[in-house]
Amino acid sequence: MKANELRKKTAAELQQQLLELRKELFNLRVQAATTQAVKPHAPGKARKEIARIKTVLNEKAAGSNAE
Repeated sequence: MKANELRKKTAAELQQQLLELRKELFNLRVQAATTQAVKPHAPGKARKEIARIKTVLNEKAAGSNAE
């Protein structure tokens, strides 16, 4: 999901999506550790999406503090 799309969501929705992505990343790590078939790009993609969400949350927090 692009950052512009994330900026349209509320902080609560972003927190929920962040929680889901962290669970997904954990599951991918477990699958990799147990040598189950994992797409090699999936953990990196999940980490980047988590970083995007955290960036937008920090922007929202900084914006509310500036006002």
